[in-house]
Amino acid sequence: MASSDLKSAALMDQMKAHFSTDAGKAITKKIGLVYQINIAPKKIGFNEEIYVVDLKKGEVTKGPYEGGKPDATFSFTDADFIKIATGKMNPQFAFMRGAMKVKGSLSAAQKFTPDIFPKPSKM
Repeated sequence: MASSDLKSAALMDQMKAHFSTDAGKAITKKIGLVYQINIAPKKIGFNEEIYVVDLKKGEVTKGPYEGGKPDATFSFTDADFIKIATGKMNPQFAFMRGAMKVKGSLSAAQKFTPDIFPKPSKM
């Protein structure tokens, strides 16, 4: 992965490693969906870095999804993504506040919870 100034980039790297563990494989099996995550440094929609969290294959890649359409696409700012991933902000609350934008299947989006992220050792 190319270097990034986003804090979220480090989390994506941790997630990559997480999916190769048994816990990660169990999540992949349980969810089986593809999420595209657009992370903006300051303001949603501007200078976003795009990641794909593929819970069919259990991988995290940088860049837009190329296998058709992702099940759901999320847009966050870097700071809010970290809060949601670490369980400090509830995804539903973030959505209602406009801190998270969702496109695609709402039922797929509801399976996007802090449980799919590795527990942060130190951030």
